[in-house]
Amino acid sequence: MKFQIITLFPEMFEGVFAHSMLFKAQDKGLAQFQLINLRDFGQGPRKTVDDSPYGGGDGMLLKVEPLHKAIDFAKNSNPDAKVILMTPRGQKYMQSQAREFSTESGLIIVCGRYEGYDERVAQFIDQSVSIGNYVLTGGEIPAMVLVDSVTRLIPGVLGGATSAEIESFADDITIEYPQYTRPEEYEGLKVPEVLLSGNHQAVESWRSQQSQLITKQLNS
Repeated sequence: MKFQIITLFPEMFEGVFAHSMLFKAQDKGLAQFQLINLRDFGQGPRKTVDDSPYGGGDGMLLKVEPLHKAIDFAKNSNPDAKVILMTPRGQKYMQSQAREFSTESGLIIVCGRYEGYDERVAQFIDQSVSIGNYVLTGGEIPAMVLVDSVTRLIPGVLGGATSAEIESFADDITIEYPQYTRPEEYEGLKVPEVLLSGNHQAVESWRSQQSQLITKQLNS
């Protein structure tokens, strides 16, 4: 799967892509990451990518021309890729969306910056995505979230066959049950007896009850 990220700050991604599962995905040939510098498509000798908004107001907006050219550049090498815009105005990101994206042949992810972007860029976007009801200085961190959440769902990236199935938000709602490992007791804190019982039916029942309880608490 090919990820292409259009950004004014490609250096922000270098450390993220060089570690953990994202590195392993590349090393296994399961994912490819390309960073596209929006500044390369800027206008004039100063490579301008932003301008003040019509109608007045604070801040600067990303211009439609550089964004469109950068998207076209990415599309030339990945014509079937879905174009995603990271913006607080987008659809709230859910695990089900990550699963859907993981079946795509590629994603072109556009990172917003400054006060926003010229609305006409929406004509060249397939889907707008928001990772939450808050505002960041740019779309780079949300893009990292999206890439990480999608990459781990690509078959072969995670070790266990069911690693990506039995976990929180597998159905967009349910939280995973608590888990424990050795030692059995630490500073008076003990592992629940049922997990030491060897009774698999009882363990599954406890896990289901705990998952339901935690989900109810977090959604109340």
